[in-house]
Amino acid sequence: MSKKIFWYIGIFAIIIIGIIVVKGVQQDAAVMDYEGQPFIGEDSAPVDIVEFGDYKCPHCQDFNDQIFPIIKADLVDTGKAKFYFMNYPIIGPDSTSSALFAETVYRELGNDMFWQFHHLLFERQMTEDGKTNIFTDDFMKDILAEVASATEVNQVMDAVNEADIDKALKQDISTANQLNVSSTPTIFINGERFDGKSTTEFIEKVEEAASESDK
Repeated sequence: MSKKIFWYIGIFAIIIIGIIVVKGVQQDAAVMDYEGQPFIGEDSAPVDIVEFGDYKCPHCQDFNDQIFPIIKADLVDTGKAKFYFMNYPIIGPDSTSSALFAETVYRELGNDMFWQFHHLLFERQMTEDGKTNIFTDDFMKDILAEVASATEVNQVMDAVNEADIDKALKQDISTANQLNVSSTPTIFINGERFDGKSTTEFIEKVEEAASESDK
């Protein structure tokens, strides 16, 4: 096994150890409603991976930067899984405002634009000198302007405070609460919480779930 793979496994272990609250508890798979949620992958993919995340969470940023590319390359791009992101804002006011803004981008500009904004928002979580950026509407507007036209940016700004956006966020939070999510990122594979410690375990779990769907 190469040093690079060991390094990824180490990062994954650090992230998972930092976020797991319930250990060693067997759970039945939860029935989850994926309708209207942003995802990447093929509709026909047999496995549903869900991340409950917070745009202000440093562990979520690590997951997005280091683990998500592996999931995308090995599981999503190969047609084995779809990957969903659901908001669970728990750190502070910026967590909620960024979740609402991202929900608005998704509703107004669609799935592809959402994911571009999603990755940029995690990328800009911190300043170059290691300080935390404040996610004001103007700050997020400037980030969106990097990937969207002026007309599209204005469309999002006009809609960001609408009631149905808040309703979509509350639905994510309600789902997380029903699943006893208490930290971020928390990952589910076909409705089962993943409590493993390495990318190898994660990939094996998804491949096992994909095989089960073929029976």
